[in-house]
Amino acid sequence: MTDSLEYNDINAEVRGVLSSGRLKLTEQHIIFKNTKTGKVEQIAADDIDLINSQKFVGTWGLRVFTKSGALHRFTGFRDSENEKLGKFIKDAYSQEMVEKELCVKGWNWGTARFMGSVLSFDKDSKTIFEVPLSHVSQCVTGKNEVTLEFHQNDDAPVGLLEMRFHIPAVESQDDDPVEKFHQNVMSKASVISASGESIAIFREIQILTPRGRYDIKIFSTFFQLHGKTFDYKIPMDSVLRLFMLPHKDSRQMFFVLSLDPPIKQGQTRYHYLVLLFAPDEETTIELPFTEAELRDKYEGKLEKELSGPVYEVMGKVMKVLIGRKITGPGTFIGHSGTAAVGCSFKAAAGYLYPLERGFIYIHKPPLHIRFEEISSVNFARSGGSTRSFDFEVTLKNGTVHIFSSIEKEEYAKLFDFITQKKLHVSNMGKDKSGYKDVDFGDSDAENEPDAYLARLKAEAREKEEDDDGDDSDEESTDEDFKPNENESDVAEEYDSNVESDSDDDSDASGGGGDGDSDAAKKKVKEKKAEKREKKEKKHKEKERTKKTTKKKDTGRPKRPTTAFMLWLNDTREKIKKENPGIKVTEIAKKGGEMWKEMKDKSKWDEAAAKDKLRYQEEMRTYKPEGDGSDNEKSSKAIKKRKTEPSPTKKANTSGSGFKSKEYISDEDSTSSDEEKDKKDKEPAKKKSKAANGENEKKASKKSESDAEASEEASNASEDDEEEDGEDEGSD
Repeated sequence: MTDSLEYNDINAEVRGVLSSGRLKLTEQHIIFKNTKTGKVEQIAADDIDLINSQKFVGTWGLRVFTKSGALHRFTGFRDSENEKLGKFIKDAYSQEMVEKELCVKGWNWGTARFMGSVLSFDKDSKTIFEVPLSHVSQCVTGKNEVTLEFHQNDDAPVGLLEMRFHIPAVESQDDDPVEKFHQNVMSKASVISASGESIAIFREIQILTPRGRYDIKIFSTFFQLHGKTFDYKIPMDSVLRLFMLPHKDSRQMFFVLSLDPPIKQGQTRYHYLVLLFAPDEETTIELPFTEAELRDKYEGKLEKELSGPVYEVMGKVMKVLIGRKITGPGTFIGHSGTAAVGCSFKAAAGYLYPLERGFIYIHKPPLHIRFEEISSVNFARSGGSTRSFDFEVTLKNGTVHIFSSIEKEEYAKLFDFITQKKLHVSNMGKDKSGYKDVDFGDSDAENEPDAYLARLKAEAREKEEDDDGDDSDEESTDEDFKPNENESDVAEEYDSNVESDSDDDSDASGGGGDGDSDAAKKKVKEKKAEKREKKEKKHKEKERTKKTTKKKDTGRPKRPTTAFMLWLNDTREKIKKENPGIKVTEIAKKGGEMWKEMKDKSKWDEAAAKDKLRYQEEMRTYKPEGDGSDNEKSSKAIKKRKTEPSPTKKANTSGSGFKSKEYISDEDSTSSDEEKDKKDKEPAKKKSKAANGENEKKASKKSESDAEASEEASNASEDDEEEDGEDEGSD
């Protein structure tokens, strides 16, 4: 026989809702662990009275009755597991797993049977339904009627509020059946009544959530918070965990109670009670128990008289009555020497406590995260600041909790703690193999690689590669976040003498020599030059492919008019007279209807054909505007290139005219010829300037219409200047 059986994805009934979890069956216990709350419920093998199997839709489950009368129901088993599970139950618990048959006829009358803490409504020998009395919050009686009210579960999409039973009167019976039914329900129902003497009372205790000062009265099965405005009664079995944590300043103590179900105040739910104590506040209480009761009922864990700090006394009483251990701070010690890490959560400042099996944040809103819920954690820069960082926790259900504004001095301690607990550290949004393979070593040692710093450098390299293709050549002034560096290293960001860019700070500082820094500078200059070249190339491509709107040609022949439009233009006035007040937009619509009804359209078809011939004749002789001047310029340029090569061009900065070869050769003539040439040259210069002005205007107009045509026009204008210079020399 196997020692144990373990099943995942099993559902257990919790206050009317099937809650998922894991079920483990051993020879000593049946253990169920709730996935959501982490609460563990154990059923001892000696306490098992009866085990049945029960069919559900598409699956089957177990009904486990205990000797105390409690009923536990589990579902989610596959049909193939029935035989194996039945054999294990028979060998381990000496119980036959008999199937529980249900009545499915839909009858609403039957016999009410009370079996332990379960109300079973039966017809003959088959059960119609069962009601665990621990789910009942109140029982109200009428003349022949009993009403059961139930506790509500916030996780339930649909909840059962109440159920009414009609009990007919029987004259032969001495006892009232309604009163008897009520007594059976109330004896096992989860109805809180403040009857009897309280075990302990603590006055004016400061509570942070829900905020206020309350008197806390502790009874055997529940405790009561009595305030000026609100009163709360909290059952002991709704407390999941107890935490006793010191404040960061060591002047106060937090006592935290985790609740399921939470207490309600209007629409607000409080899943945690956070009590605040001063360590110097002391009290002394005397418990109303005899020595025999303390020894037998509480196994000697409580004393008749308790004294000491208030938080210690209350914690000891709660621990014994609730049956839960008190969780304290773990082995983590932060930079400040305490177990608390100062941070912000949801825009409120508080403290994060790394525990042995989870994290707890106090206080607004309080939050407890178990390690088994965590999928990964991540360290991130806090809003661009190098003096703090964010701690991101991603749960397996996809929820992300961000604790921000943590001092950078806490990074080394927190990272060591995460590594020790073997939590997966990931980079949010970039889950690449390069980041996963980083060696997570001791962050306190300088020689060991820093996982967070390595990821940031990898991101910087990727960003640098992406920025190479961008138009902007601005350099980033941001630095890598180095939480383990001294303050002097951070000051370099504000140093006016820093010469190298931030992208290469790590390279320049890592070398330690002048040769390395010069090489780094040279590398930066080469990158800048490459970026400039790419930018200029892109700019030229944009200019080349730039679209320009064409100017309208006013001399172009008018397109031919259709037969309908010729008829409409001729009939427009007639339509207006026949339809007074007709809108302009409706004239064409009316004309279309009339044109459709017209039978003889030959007259207008002939007119349209004549207009089409007119258009074709005009288009044969039509020449677009600007073609003649461009053709002349292009022909001149081609002729010039064929006759002789153009001389070397120089920038005309002095304002003097261009000198051709002929003009230069005539400088050897007599002075009288030079004076004569000067006189003849003056009107020629004026003409050449006027011609140059016209050519420049034409060239600018052409550049607006087409980029390629502008280049040809400018070349043609330069050729004209050369010809004008030759004319001056010949004159």
